[in-house]
Amino acid sequence: MRALILAAGRGERMRPLTDNTPKPLLHAGGKRLIEWQIESLARSGVRDIVINVAHMPDHFNAALGDGGRYGVALHYSREGETAGDALETLGGVVKALPFLGSAPFIVTSGDIVTDFSYANLAAKCELLQQGAIDAHLVLVENPMFHLHGDMALVGGKIDPDASPRLTYANIGLFAPRLFEGFLVRRAALFPWIYGSARVGRISGELHAGRWWNAGTPEDLIQLDAELEQVDKRELRQ
Repeated sequence: MRALILAAGRGERMRPLTDNTPKPLLHAGGKRLIEWQIESLARSGVRDIVINVAHMPDHFNAALGDGGRYGVALHYSREGETAGDALETLGGVVKALPFLGSAPFIVTSGDIVTDFSYANLAAKCELLQQGAIDAHLVLVENPMFHLHGDMALVGGKIDPDASPRLTYANIGLFAPRLFEGFLVRRAALFPWIYGSARVGRISGELHAGRWWNAGTPEDLIQLDAELEQVDKRELRQ
């Protein structure tokens, strides 16, 4: 499988730290946020990783290079030169499709840290290839900053209208056909994807393990402290 790491946004709530550094390149637990995802994907057997960039795009290549040090090949999907050029999640995926091939691919975020094992998505990949579903989303219990959640999980399928609601973990597996005919433009993944969910084409799972999404400088300080206390082996899934 190939993977796309979303990293184009500015991270407004993380300012002023993101005035000079893209949010995924900020440090927590002794490494850049995005490195947690690159290393986790590499451990799961992913060898080609695309990173979409817009806010300070050259910083990524300078910091991460071609991916050789992580045992992967990094490719950069450049959406522009500033945060204002970022295409949001859906637009970013469509822009990156030429890098992602014809097989199902992972989409994750460059500013989360989790012990979720991307190897778990291998079994779902076969279902997507068979055409049984178009995507598989990973959900988590609602964090304090997002108590209303995004969608429900009913019988292993995503239901945007049911309750209780859970939060999208910014981890998903997608079939390229889901995006056929969509032109490159600024657009959000939600609620666009709900149409497919309402006809039973999107499956999901609840991740009950560790998952962090630091949104503010204070959150980043707390995350750094928590990661220093965590046995790093727990995050090397």
